[in-house]
Amino acid sequence: MPRREAMLYTALDKKRVACELCAHHCVLNEGQFGICGVRQNIEGRLYTHVFEEAIAAHVDPIEKKPFFHYLPGTKSLSIATIGCNFRCPFCQNWEISQTRLTDEKSDIKGNFLAVKEIVRQALRHDCAGISYTYTEPTIFFEYAYETARLAKESGLKNNFVTNGFMTEKALETIKPYLDAANVDLKFFREESYQQICRARLQPVLESIRKMRELGIWVEVTTLVIPGINDSEEELRDIARFLAEVDRNIPWHISRFHPDYEYLKASPTPVATLKKAREIGRAEGLNYVYLGNVWGEGEDTYCPNCGKLLIRREGFWVKSNLVKDAHCPQCGQEIAGVFA
Repeated sequence: MPRREAMLYTALDKKRVACELCAHHCVLNEGQFGICGVRQNIEGRLYTHVFEEAIAAHVDPIEKKPFFHYLPGTKSLSIATIGCNFRCPFCQNWEISQTRLTDEKSDIKGNFLAVKEIVRQALRHDCAGISYTYTEPTIFFEYAYETARLAKESGLKNNFVTNGFMTEKALETIKPYLDAANVDLKFFREESYQQICRARLQPVLESIRKMRELGIWVEVTTLVIPGINDSEEELRDIARFLAEVDRNIPWHISRFHPDYEYLKASPTPVATLKKAREIGRAEGLNYVYLGNVWGEGEDTYCPNCGKLLIRREGFWVKSNLVKDAHCPQCGQEIAGVFA
Protein backbone atom coordinates (compact mmCIF):
# COMPACT_ATOMS: atom_id res chain seq x y z
CA MET A 1 0.00 0.00 0.00
CA PRO A 2 1.18 3.60 -0.60
CA ARG A 3 2.31 5.50 2.44
CA ARG A 4 2.49 9.13 3.54
CA GLU A 5 4.40 10.71 6.39
CA ALA A 6 2.08 11.15 9.31
CA MET A 7 1.09 14.32 11.11
CA LEU A 8 1.35 14.76 14.88
CA TYR A 9 4.39 12.80 15.97
CA THR A 10 7.81 13.44 17.49
CA ALA A 11 11.04 11.76 16.44
CA LEU A 12 12.98 10.33 19.39
CA ASP A 13 16.43 8.82 19.83
CA LYS A 14 17.39 5.42 18.43
CA LYS A 15 14.96 5.93 15.56
CA ARG A 16 11.94 5.72 17.84
CA VAL A 17 8.86 7.89 17.34
CA ALA A 18 6.13 9.12 19.69
CA CYS A 19 2.69 9.33 18.10
CA GLU A 20 0.67 12.32 19.32
CA LEU A 21 -2.57 11.52 17.53
CA CYS A 22 -4.63 9.48 19.99
CA ALA A 23 -4.65 8.96 23.73
CA HIS A 24 -2.69 5.70 23.52
CA HIS A 25 0.44 7.83 22.91
CA CYS A 26 2.24 4.93 21.22
CA VAL A 27 6.04 5.04 21.33
CA LEU A 28 7.24 2.90 18.44
CA ASN A 29 10.54 1.30 17.64
CA GLU A 30 11.69 1.11 14.05
CA GLY A 31 9.35 -1.06 11.99
CA GLN A 32 6.66 -1.17 14.68
CA PHE A 33 2.97 -0.39 14.05
CA GLY A 34 0.79 1.55 16.46
CA ILE A 35 -2.22 0.04 18.22
CA CYS A 36 -4.33 1.33 15.32
CA GLY A 37 -2.54 -1.08 12.97
CA VAL A 38 -2.18 1.47 10.15
CA ARG A 39 0.59 3.82 11.32
CA GLN A 40 4.18 2.58 11.28
CA ASN A 41 7.64 3.75 12.26
CA ILE A 42 9.81 3.44 9.15
CA GLU A 43 13.46 4.40 9.67
CA GLY A 44 12.65 6.84 12.44
CA ARG A 45 9.67 8.52 10.77
CA LEU A 46 5.99 7.83 11.33
CA TYR A 47 3.93 6.94 8.27
CA THR A 48 0.26 6.31 7.61
CA HIS A 49 -0.59 3.49 5.21
CA VAL A 50 -4.22 4.50 4.65
CA PHE A 51 -3.96 7.94 3.08
CA GLU A 52 -6.40 7.97 0.13
CA GLU A 53 -7.09 4.25 0.71
CA ALA A 54 -10.83 4.07 1.35
CA ILE A 55 -12.52 0.87 2.47
CA ALA A 56 -16.00 2.45 2.25
CA ALA A 57 -17.63 5.44 0.56
CA HIS A 58 -21.42 5.80 0.64
CA VAL A 59 -24.06 8.50 0.57
CA ASP A 60 -26.07 8.38 3.81
CA PRO A 61 -28.78 10.45 5.45
CA ILE A 62 -27.10 12.43 8.21
CA GLU A 63 -29.57 10.92 10.69
CA LYS A 64 -27.84 7.55 10.20
CA LYS A 65 -24.65 8.77 11.91
CA PRO A 66 -26.70 9.59 14.08
CA PHE A 67 -27.01 13.39 14.00
CA PHE A 68 -30.43 14.86 14.82
CA HIS A 69 -29.49 18.51 15.43
CA TYR A 70 -26.89 18.88 12.70
CA LEU A 71 -28.18 19.65 9.19
CA PRO A 72 -31.31 17.48 9.65
CA GLY A 73 -32.74 15.98 6.49
CA THR A 74 -29.52 16.36 4.47
CA LYS A 75 -27.22 13.81 2.86
CA SER A 76 -23.61 13.16 3.78
CA LEU A 77 -20.87 11.35 1.89
CA SER A 78 -19.49 8.82 4.39
CA ILE A 79 -15.92 7.57 4.07
CA ALA A 80 -13.66 5.25 6.06
CA THR A 81 -10.41 3.34 5.96
CA ILE A 82 -9.53 0.12 7.75
CA GLY A 83 -8.32 0.19 11.34
CA CYS A 84 -9.27 1.37 14.82
CA ASN A 85 -7.56 2.21 18.10
CA PHE A 86 -10.22 0.32 20.11
CA ARG A 87 -10.90 -3.42 20.35
CA CYS A 88 -14.63 -3.44 21.03
CA PRO A 89 -15.91 -7.05 20.87
CA PHE A 90 -19.41 -5.85 19.93
CA CYS A 91 -18.38 -3.62 17.00
CA GLN A 92 -20.97 -3.60 14.22
CA ASN A 93 -18.37 -2.67 11.60
CA TRP A 94 -15.78 -5.15 12.83
CA GLU A 95 -14.96 -6.53 9.36
CA ILE A 96 -13.21 -3.25 8.53
CA SER A 97 -12.52 -1.63 11.89
CA GLN A 98 -10.73 -4.65 13.33
CA THR A 99 -8.64 -5.19 10.19
CA ARG A 100 -5.01 -4.17 10.62
CA LEU A 101 -2.02 -4.23 8.33
CA THR A 102 -0.23 -6.32 10.96
CA ASP A 103 -2.69 -9.13 10.24
CA GLU A 104 -1.03 -11.06 7.43
CA LYS A 105 -4.11 -13.24 6.93
CA SER A 106 -6.31 -10.30 5.96
CA ASP A 107 -6.62 -9.24 2.33
CA ILE A 108 -8.85 -6.27 3.15
CA LYS A 109 -6.81 -3.16 2.44
CA GLY A 110 -8.94 -0.53 0.71
CA ASN A 111 -8.98 1.12 -2.69
CA PHE A 112 -7.46 4.34 -3.93
CA LEU A 113 -9.87 7.27 -3.52
CA ALA A 114 -8.31 10.70 -3.93
CA VAL A 115 -9.19 13.59 -1.65
CA LYS A 116 -10.36 15.63 -4.63
CA GLU A 117 -12.60 12.80 -5.79
CA ILE A 118 -14.30 12.57 -2.39
CA VAL A 119 -15.22 16.23 -2.56
CA ARG A 120 -16.34 15.88 -6.18
CA GLN A 121 -18.59 12.96 -5.26
CA ALA A 122 -20.09 14.85 -2.32
CA LEU A 123 -20.94 17.80 -4.54
CA ARG A 124 -22.22 15.58 -7.35
CA HIS A 125 -24.63 13.79 -4.97
CA ASP A 126 -25.89 17.08 -3.45
CA CYS A 127 -24.45 16.26 -0.04
CA ALA A 128 -24.29 18.97 2.58
CA GLY A 129 -21.07 17.57 3.95
CA ILE A 130 -18.71 14.67 4.52
CA SER A 131 -18.79 12.18 7.39
CA TYR A 132 -15.63 10.43 8.56
CA THR A 133 -17.23 7.33 10.02
CA TYR A 134 -17.76 3.54 10.05
CA THR A 135 -14.29 3.02 11.58
CA GLU A 136 -12.37 5.49 13.77
CA PRO A 137 -11.55 8.72 11.87
CA THR A 138 -8.75 9.62 14.25
CA ILE A 139 -6.57 6.84 12.86
CA PHE A 140 -6.92 8.11 9.29
CA PHE A 141 -6.35 11.67 10.45
CA GLU A 142 -4.21 12.83 7.52
CA TYR A 143 -6.80 11.63 5.02
CA ALA A 144 -9.64 13.24 6.96
CA TYR A 145 -7.71 16.47 7.49
CA GLU A 146 -6.86 17.01 3.83
CA THR A 147 -10.37 16.06 2.74
CA ALA A 148 -12.02 18.29 5.34
CA ARG A 149 -9.86 21.24 4.34
CA LEU A 150 -10.76 20.92 0.65
CA ALA A 151 -14.39 20.24 1.53
CA LYS A 152 -14.58 23.43 3.56
CA GLU A 153 -13.13 25.41 0.66
CA SER A 154 -15.87 23.90 -1.51
CA GLY A 155 -18.69 24.95 0.81
CA LEU A 156 -19.17 21.55 2.46
CA LYS A 157 -19.28 20.78 6.17
CA ASN A 158 -17.41 17.99 7.96
CA ASN A 159 -18.21 15.69 10.85
CA PHE A 160 -16.52 12.89 12.77
CA VAL A 161 -18.29 9.82 14.13
CA THR A 162 -15.71 8.90 16.73
CA ASN A 163 -14.84 7.09 19.94
CA GLY A 164 -13.38 10.38 21.20
CA PHE A 165 -10.00 8.86 22.06
CA MET A 166 -7.90 11.57 20.42
CA THR A 167 -5.43 14.07 21.82
CA GLU A 168 -6.14 17.71 22.45
CA LYS A 169 -3.50 18.48 19.83
CA ALA A 170 -5.41 16.48 17.23
CA LEU A 171 -8.65 18.32 18.02
CA GLU A 172 -7.01 21.73 17.84
CA THR A 173 -5.43 20.80 14.50
CA ILE A 174 -8.68 19.65 12.86
CA LYS A 175 -10.87 22.28 14.52
CA PRO A 176 -10.85 24.87 11.69
CA TYR A 177 -12.42 22.29 9.38
CA LEU A 178 -14.51 20.12 11.74
CA ASP A 179 -18.09 21.26 12.24
CA ALA A 180 -19.55 18.43 14.31
CA ALA A 181 -18.81 15.15 16.04
CA ASN A 182 -20.91 12.31 17.33
CA VAL A 183 -18.92 10.75 20.16
CA ASP A 184 -19.46 7.22 21.41
CA LEU A 185 -19.49 7.43 25.19
CA LYS A 186 -19.56 3.69 25.65
CA PHE A 187 -19.38 3.38 29.43
CA PHE A 188 -18.88 5.52 32.51
CA ARG A 189 -16.62 3.04 34.25
CA GLU A 190 -12.86 3.03 33.82
CA GLU A 191 -12.64 -0.74 34.22
CA SER A 192 -15.12 -1.26 31.37
CA TYR A 193 -13.06 0.85 29.00
CA GLN A 194 -9.88 -0.97 29.99
CA GLN A 195 -11.23 -4.51 29.96
CA ILE A 196 -13.58 -4.29 26.97
CA CYS A 197 -12.13 -1.65 24.64
CA ARG A 198 -8.52 -1.70 25.87
CA ALA A 199 -8.70 2.03 26.29
CA ARG A 200 -9.51 4.59 28.99
CA LEU A 201 -12.52 6.67 29.95
CA GLN A 202 -10.94 10.00 30.90
CA PRO A 203 -9.59 10.96 27.45
CA VAL A 204 -13.08 10.48 25.99
CA LEU A 205 -14.61 12.78 28.60
CA GLU A 206 -11.88 15.33 27.97
CA SER A 207 -12.53 15.21 24.22
CA ILE A 208 -16.23 15.91 24.69
CA ARG A 209 -15.43 18.92 26.86
CA LYS A 210 -12.73 20.14 24.49
CA MET A 211 -14.96 19.86 21.42
CA ARG A 212 -17.60 22.05 23.04
CA GLU A 213 -14.93 24.56 24.08
CA LEU A 214 -13.72 24.70 20.48
CA GLY A 215 -17.22 25.32 19.16
CA ILE A 216 -17.61 21.92 17.51
CA TRP A 217 -21.23 20.74 17.62
CA VAL A 218 -21.40 17.54 19.70
CA GLU A 219 -23.91 14.73 19.91
CA VAL A 220 -23.26 11.63 22.03
CA THR A 221 -24.26 8.01 21.52
CA THR A 222 -24.30 5.28 24.15
CA LEU A 223 -24.89 1.69 23.08
CA VAL A 224 -26.76 0.21 26.05
CA ILE A 225 -25.57 -3.37 26.57
CA PRO A 226 -27.49 -5.64 28.97
CA GLY A 227 -25.40 -6.59 31.96
CA ILE A 228 -22.57 -4.20 31.05
CA ASN A 229 -23.65 -0.55 31.17
CA ASP A 230 -27.43 -0.71 31.64
CA SER A 231 -27.58 -0.05 35.38
CA GLU A 232 -29.56 2.99 36.45
CA GLU A 233 -26.52 4.28 38.31
CA GLU A 234 -24.21 4.20 35.28
CA LEU A 235 -26.79 5.67 32.93
CA ARG A 236 -27.40 8.46 35.42
CA ASP A 237 -23.67 9.14 35.65
CA ILE A 238 -23.48 9.52 31.87
CA ALA A 239 -26.50 11.82 31.73
CA ARG A 240 -25.21 13.91 34.63
CA PHE A 241 -21.81 14.34 32.98
CA LEU A 242 -23.36 15.44 29.68
CA ALA A 243 -25.68 17.88 31.43
CA GLU A 244 -22.71 19.39 33.25
CA VAL A 245 -20.91 19.95 29.95
CA ASP A 246 -23.95 21.24 28.04
CA ARG A 247 -27.62 20.42 28.63
CA ASN A 248 -28.19 20.84 24.89
CA ILE A 249 -25.97 17.92 23.87
CA PRO A 250 -28.31 15.39 22.22
CA TRP A 251 -27.93 11.95 23.83
CA HIS A 252 -28.68 8.98 21.58
CA ILE A 253 -29.42 5.88 23.63
CA SER A 254 -28.92 3.03 21.22
CA ARG A 255 -30.21 -0.53 21.33
CA PHE A 256 -27.59 -3.29 21.36
CA HIS A 257 -27.82 -6.39 19.24
CA PRO A 258 -25.33 -9.30 19.37
CA ASP A 259 -22.47 -9.00 16.88
CA TYR A 260 -18.82 -9.91 16.25
CA GLU A 261 -17.35 -11.55 19.37
CA TYR A 262 -20.02 -10.46 21.85
CA LEU A 263 -22.90 -12.83 21.26
CA LYS A 264 -23.86 -13.78 24.80
CA ALA A 265 -26.06 -10.78 25.60
CA SER A 266 -29.62 -10.38 24.36
CA PRO A 267 -30.83 -7.29 22.50
CA THR A 268 -31.50 -4.39 24.83
CA PRO A 269 -35.12 -4.32 26.07
CA VAL A 270 -36.90 -1.22 24.82
CA ALA A 271 -38.06 -0.65 28.40
CA THR A 272 -34.42 -0.18 29.41
CA LEU A 273 -33.94 2.49 26.75
CA LYS A 274 -37.11 4.27 27.86
CA LYS A 275 -35.86 4.24 31.44
CA ALA A 276 -32.56 5.72 30.27
CA ARG A 277 -34.48 8.45 28.47
CA GLU A 278 -36.34 9.26 31.68
CA ILE A 279 -33.01 9.44 33.51
CA GLY A 280 -31.53 11.75 30.90
CA ARG A 281 -34.46 14.10 31.11
CA ALA A 282 -34.45 14.02 34.92
CA GLU A 283 -30.77 15.02 34.89
CA GLY A 284 -31.61 18.04 32.77
CA LEU A 285 -30.80 16.99 29.20
CA ASN A 286 -33.01 18.78 26.70
CA TYR A 287 -32.75 16.26 23.88
CA VAL A 288 -32.71 12.49 24.45
CA TYR A 289 -33.36 9.99 21.66
CA LEU A 290 -33.73 6.24 21.28
CA GLY A 291 -31.60 4.53 18.63
CA ASN A 292 -31.99 1.24 16.74
CA VAL A 293 -35.68 1.30 17.66
CA TRP A 294 -37.57 2.11 14.49
CA GLY A 295 -40.44 4.55 14.89
CA GLU A 296 -40.00 5.39 18.56
CA GLY A 297 -38.07 8.04 20.44
CA GLU A 298 -36.83 9.72 17.24
CA ASP A 299 -38.73 13.02 17.20
CA THR A 300 -37.50 16.41 18.37
CA TYR A 301 -39.68 18.47 20.70
CA CYS A 302 -39.24 22.01 21.93
CA PRO A 303 -37.72 21.80 25.43
CA ASN A 304 -39.75 24.85 26.48
CA CYS A 305 -43.31 24.37 25.17
CA GLY A 306 -43.20 20.73 24.07
CA LYS A 307 -44.20 21.35 20.46
CA LEU A 308 -43.28 18.61 17.98
CA LEU A 309 -40.64 20.21 15.78
CA ILE A 310 -38.96 17.45 13.77
CA ARG A 311 -40.80 14.24 12.98
CA ARG A 312 -38.70 11.27 11.90
CA GLU A 313 -39.19 7.72 10.72
CA GLY A 314 -35.95 5.84 11.09
CA PHE A 315 -33.29 7.80 9.21
CA TRP A 316 -35.78 10.00 7.38
CA VAL A 317 -37.10 13.43 8.32
CA LYS A 318 -40.81 13.64 7.56
CA SER A 319 -41.36 17.22 8.71
CA ASN A 320 -39.21 19.99 10.17
CA LEU A 321 -40.81 23.08 11.71
CA VAL A 322 -37.60 24.59 13.13
CA LYS A 323 -37.25 28.12 11.75
CA ASP A 324 -33.91 29.89 12.00
CA ALA A 325 -32.99 27.55 14.87
CA HIS A 326 -36.06 28.55 16.89
CA CYS A 327 -39.39 27.01 17.84
CA PRO A 328 -42.12 28.65 15.73
CA GLN A 329 -44.62 28.40 18.60
CA CYS A 330 -42.78 29.90 21.58
CA GLY A 331 -39.56 31.29 20.11
CA GLN A 332 -37.29 29.02 22.14
CA GLU A 333 -33.83 28.62 20.58
CA ILE A 334 -33.27 25.04 19.42
CA ALA A 335 -29.64 24.02 19.82
CA GLY A 336 -27.84 22.67 16.78
CA VAL A 337 -26.60 23.45 13.28
CA PHE A 338 -29.62 24.08 11.07
CA ALA A 339 -28.28 26.36 8.33
